[in-house]
Amino acid sequence: MRTSIYKNIEEPLRFKQQLVAWGQQFREITFLDSNSFSDAFSNFDCVLAVDAFTSIKTDYHNAFEDLKQYQQTTKDWLFGYLSYDLKNDVEHLQSNNHDGLNFPDVYFFQPKKLFFLKGNQLEIQYLNMCDDEVDDDFEEIRNYVLSIDVTTNSIAVKQRIIKQNYLDKVSKLLEHIHKGDIYEANFCMEFYAEKAIINPLEKFLKLNEISQAPFTVFLKNNKQFLLSASPERYLKKEGEDLISQPIKGTAKRFLDPVEDEKSKTNLAQDPKERAENIMITDLVRNDLSRTAQKATVVVKELCGIYSFLQVHQMISTIASKIDSRYSAVDALRTTFPMGSMTGAPKLSAMEIIEELEESKRGLYSGAVGYFSPYGDFDFNVVIRSILYNQENQYVSFSVGSAITSLSIPEKEYEECLLKAKAMLEVLK
Repeated sequence: MRTSIYKNIEEPLRFKQQLVAWGQQFREITFLDSNSFSDAFSNFDCVLAVDAFTSIKTDYHNAFEDLKQYQQTTKDWLFGYLSYDLKNDVEHLQSNNHDGLNFPDVYFFQPKKLFFLKGNQLEIQYLNMCDDEVDDDFEEIRNYVLSIDVTTNSIAVKQRIIKQNYLDKVSKLLEHIHKGDIYEANFCMEFYAEKAIINPLEKFLKLNEISQAPFTVFLKNNKQFLLSASPERYLKKEGEDLISQPIKGTAKRFLDPVEDEKSKTNLAQDPKERAENIMITDLVRNDLSRTAQKATVVVKELCGIYSFLQVHQMISTIASKIDSRYSAVDALRTTFPMGSMTGAPKLSAMEIIEELEESKRGLYSGAVGYFSPYGDFDFNVVIRSILYNQENQYVSFSVGSAITSLSIPEKEYEECLLKAKAMLEVLK
C-alpha cells in the first residue's frame, strides 16, 4: 500500500532538476520528463521513481512470461526497460554481435519512493514502510542546490562501422529489397568510447538541454546508465485503449525560419520518407490487430510533421482497443520489437539486420517506461540515447535509418550523422 501526499510547486522547471539530482543517491532511478511537450496522451509532465523494494532482472529466455508474472503479482508501479534482444524470446532469433555494455535484457523495479509532477501539482507516493520520510525528503529536494562536477577527461568516440563499410552494407540491404526479401529495414551503427569516465547526470542535463524531447529518460541500475532524449512513443495502454506512435522520416532544422519551413514542407512531401512511414504504420496496424477487439484498429494520424530542437520528424498515430482476453504484457509481447526499429516484414528484417550490424543493440531500440498498479503502461523507444557502463568504463550510442528501395546509401549515412550530432556534442 502507498501513502499519497500532494504539494504545490512554485518553480516546476527548477524542481525537476532538483528531483533528478536528489535521486542520484539511490542505487535505482528512473526519471521520465516530457519537457512540457504538447502530448494529448500523456498523464504526467515528469516522474521520478527511486529505491527498489522488489525488482526483476533477467535475460531474454522466457522473459515476457516472467515479466507478466512479476507485474500481475506485484500490482504496483513498476519502472524499467525491455531491451531490443527480447526479439529472441518472441521469435527463434539470436544476438551474436559485439556487446560492450552487458546490460540485462529485462530490468524492472518496484520503487519505494515516487514523485509525479503535472503543472504545479506534485503527487508523492511512498510505500507505507517509508512514508514517515516524505516531509524530510520533500524539504531536502526543495532546498537542493544543484552542483555538478564537470567531466574533465577527454573521450575519444569511435565509429563501429566506417563510412565505406556502411555504404557497402546498405547496398547489400538494397539487394535484399530488390529481391523481395524485405520492403524496409532499420539499419543501425554504434559510436563508442572505451576507458571513458563521465558524470552521467551532467551529460544527461546537457543532452536534455539541447534536445528537450518528449520521452526523455534518466535511468540508473547501480553502475548502468541510460541518458535518453527520445522523441518517440512505442506503446501506451490506458484502460482498453492502446496507442502507438512510430516515427519514420527525418529532416534538418535551420536557424533561418524560411529555410526551416522549407525543410519541414519537403519532409511532408518526400515520397521516400512517406513510403517509410506508411509501411511501418501498416506493420503497427497488423501488430495491434493481434490483441485488438474486432474492427477497433484505426490510424488516427498519418504522416504528421512534428518539430523538435534538433530535427523535424514524421509521426503516425495508430490506436486499438485491447481484447479482455489479453494482458498488458501480452500487448507488449505481440508488438515487440517496435516496427520503426526493425523493418518489414519484421522477422525477415530482424534476421538480415542482425547479420549486417556489428553491435548488439541491447537497450538501444528497446523501450523504457512504467506499469501502473491497474495494468496500464507507457513506453518510449530508446533512440537518441547514450548508454554507459560505469564499471567497465564503456560509453555507447547508436543511430540508424530506414532503408527502402528509394534509399541512396550516401544520404542514409548523412541522416545517421545528423541523428548522432546531439550525442557527439554532449560527449565531446
